[in-house]
Amino acid sequence: MSRDKVYIIGIGPGGVSSLAPETRHIIDGAEILFGGKRLLDMFTSTIGRRIIIRNNLAEISEQIKVNLGQKRMAVLASGDPGFYGIAKYLIGKLGKDIFEIIPNVSSMQLAFARIKESWDDATFLSVHSRPIEDIIKAVRLSHKIGIFTDQENNPAAIARILLAHGIDGYQACVCEDLGEANERITETNLYSLSKMSFSSLNILILLKEQQRTGNEHRLPGIPDEEFYQRRPKMGLITKLEVRAVSLAKMRLAANSVVWDIGAGSGAVSIEASLLAPNARIFAIEKNEEDIAIIEKNIAKFGASQVKVVSALAPDGLGDLPAPNVVFIGGSGGQMEGILDIACRRLKTRGCIVINAATLESMNIAIGGLQARGFTTEVILINIARSKDIAGLTRLEALNPVFVISGWRKVESGEH
Repeated sequence: MSRDKVYIIGIGPGGVSSLAPETRHIIDGAEILFGGKRLLDMFTSTIGRRIIIRNNLAEISEQIKVNLGQKRMAVLASGDPGFYGIAKYLIGKLGKDIFEIIPNVSSMQLAFARIKESWDDATFLSVHSRPIEDIIKAVRLSHKIGIFTDQENNPAAIARILLAHGIDGYQACVCEDLGEANERITETNLYSLSKMSFSSLNILILLKEQQRTGNEHRLPGIPDEEFYQRRPKMGLITKLEVRAVSLAKMRLAANSVVWDIGAGSGAVSIEASLLAPNARIFAIEKNEEDIAIIEKNIAKFGASQVKVVSALAPDGLGDLPAPNVVFIGGSGGQMEGILDIACRRLKTRGCIVINAATLESMNIAIGGLQARGFTTEVILINIARSKDIAGLTRLEALNPVFVISGWRKVESGEH
């Protein structure tokens, strides 16, 4: 065992029995052995100095630096040290050249094996000493998630924060004390999970219930009732069916810049952010009550890339980045002024999508786009939803909406 190398050694769920004989020889020969107390206690016969790893990684890296070349050193880690483990920190501080990594079976790998699910298509997260809120957006966008927990951010706490943000519909699998005699696998839903307790050594796996058919991409159409909204007669929100068609016409790219003018409850902005996670989305709204509702929806859905702009358009538009997509859900009687700026600043091959509820506003939108050299398309959406009436079913109509799409005519050779 060289004094010029530091060995970062993964201990599998089986403990000492998970190690090859040559790896055990390295640990036994270490003059300084670093590790968490649980891992160090597995090796009571070693004679080297023991240094417990707690929240003292800066001190650990300094100890390694000082003793390099003088002492034989090994660092004990759980599972695979390079998978949400200590290796990343130590290599970042001291460089790759001095370390040798000996991985073992990760507890995450074993957890997926125990529930007989593949893990090559999963999203992996950790709340270990990290803000629990950081996982919300990633969970919402994923169908299969493996989460490293800790004592504070335990499975019940994770379930509660997800439910508080309107995230449900996941099967939850908690894998406790993997590789031990008291190993236990619990399968439940988020609501039940929020009231349960587990051993501190656990892995949480979430499986999206309605998306286990191989068709795993995100589809538009969040139910209206999932959004906070101001409620006059019908609810001030772009209805699900109209929203889905409008989003399809917007032709979002992953990194689109989107203006949502007259954002109302923010439903279009929220869905756009989920369909295009790297997009920059600006929700422009004049009404203070609606602005507060948009902000609540942003928090609920974890849509951090949606920025609220308090303004009566076209005011405020001139300060925004040039858009790839402009959606106009409401113009406040300022359609001509909005189109002046939107058409002038729209990027090449961008599009403008307008929702209009009246013949007059439709005519203004079409005429305004065409007068500015845009090609237009109009779709009339007439929706009726089923409703139970005394054990029977009738159709209840929603107000018709015109969806107007406009795009600039591209000259030959223009890109």
